[in-house]
Amino acid sequence: MDGDEEPDRELTRLGAFADRSFLRIEIIAYMLLGVLLTVAVVLGIIGAAGKLYAVMQLRGDADALVVAIDRLLFVLMVVEVLHTVRVSFRAGTLVSEPFLVVGLIASIRRVLVITLESSRANQPGHWTAESAAVLHATMLELGVLGGLILIMVMSIYLLRRSTHRHTSSEPVRAPA
Repeated sequence: MDGDEEPDRELTRLGAFADRSFLRIEIIAYMLLGVLLTVAVVLGIIGAAGKLYAVMQLRGDADALVVAIDRLLFVLMVVEVLHTVRVSFRAGTLVSEPFLVVGLIASIRRVLVITLESSRANQPGHWTAESAAVLHATMLELGVLGGLILIMVMSIYLLRRSTHRHTSSEPVRAPA
């Protein structure tokens, strides 16, 4: 019978070694991803600051303002992704709410950019058959994005509500 237990011990040691090795690789990957996301945030902030400076120099040029807002919202998305990596690293599990927040920010970012870009099509002298088709496609995209934003907000609300219920349903113990 001792002969049967020896291969089981070897498999258990091999499994433990593999588990430790994969955990180390996962930690290194999270750290590298965090560093790269941090570099992206810093570069994004520098680029957005440069665009905002250009907007001030051009006295509020709408095109430069659209690009500056787009970059600022992109930086906000990257910061949220960095937060998601940090939360996942701490918890050891994938948490869905930060991904919903990133999707919400991305959708709002797109809505703002579309709105700012389409405002130029309404200016006198710019109305053509082509701009009418673009406006129709943009309105359709805005409608889809509006529905998506509503779904993500409701999902975040339901997630927070269910989490609150789980934490508040635990019995409260009296201090000793």
